[in-house]
Amino acid sequence: MMRRNLGWAGMAAGAATPCLAFVADLGDPPQLFILVVTTLAALTAAAVRWGPRRHIAPVAGLAAAAMALVLWSFTGGMPTPQRLVAAAVWTTPALVALVVGGYPRLMLHRRAVAVQRARRAQRLQVARDLHDFVAHDISGIVAQAQAARFVADSRPEAAGPALARIEAAGLAALDTMDRMVGMLHDADPATVRPLPTLDELPALVDRFRAAGHLDVRLVHNAGPVPRDSGAMAYRIVAEALTNVRRHAPGATRVEITVTGGASGVEVRVSDDSTASPPRRRRGGRGLSGLRDRVTAAGGTFSAGPGACGWEVVADIPVVAA
Repeated sequence: MMRRNLGWAGMAAGAATPCLAFVADLGDPPQLFILVVTTLAALTAAAVRWGPRRHIAPVAGLAAAAMALVLWSFTGGMPTPQRLVAAAVWTTPALVALVVGGYPRLMLHRRAVAVQRARRAQRLQVARDLHDFVAHDISGIVAQAQAARFVADSRPEAAGPALARIEAAGLAALDTMDRMVGMLHDADPATVRPLPTLDELPALVDRFRAAGHLDVRLVHNAGPVPRDSGAMAYRIVAEALTNVRRHAPGATRVEITVTGGASGVEVRVSDDSTASPPRRRRGGRGLSGLRDRVTAAGGTFSAGPGACGWEVVADIPVVAA
């Protein structure tokens, strides 16, 4: 409440100071003028620094007007043009007070905006990780559980390996969530497990292949790829495979091709599903989010019907850390 009323308090005190000085007739005119100007400038700076934002313009305007009026009264014996020039010059302290009080306030505002943006970026990063990695592992758990329930009666011996794969997918999801919790706690980046990159694509494909009956082919001809570009490529493959599992029940074959090197990487994931495009586009913002990220990095992204089914193609440039 005190900060809220400080703007009006500053204006009231600033207006009262010259009035009281004139009424009491305190001191010599030059000294009195300096006292009035100093007091008004200090009150203006305080009101601008801590007062409500809507009071800044009235405070500055009233302070400048008060300084000009006081000087006008002190220069009664001077010609009018010179009095006008002197009044204009001596309103400078009001402008200086405005800067002195406004600059720290502006810096605090910018800092608050930066903190809000950082928090939003962190939330978006967590949401992306949840979708790109945890959702992929959970969809694998669901597929394995469905397969285990299907063969439990006819082939009991197949239930054990299915449960082992469910356990592995669950542990992978927990590992991803541990990494996100570490990031939220502002842990040392050296202690947080890095995002998977292209080196882990074979393991991803093996888990996907084991969770179903699809013929999955991986062609990985990419040379050394920057970590951030490789992580984005891994996300694209994981999201494409998740969509195959969720939206392409009729698919029997998936082909994954990764080419490129230090200048960038191209990812192509295609299947032989005959599902219609509207059905393939259901189920969240995974592909649209990937498209936004690839485009923001200066690359290209497309997802739609291909020569034999559904195809996801991404051309990813070097992504800076």
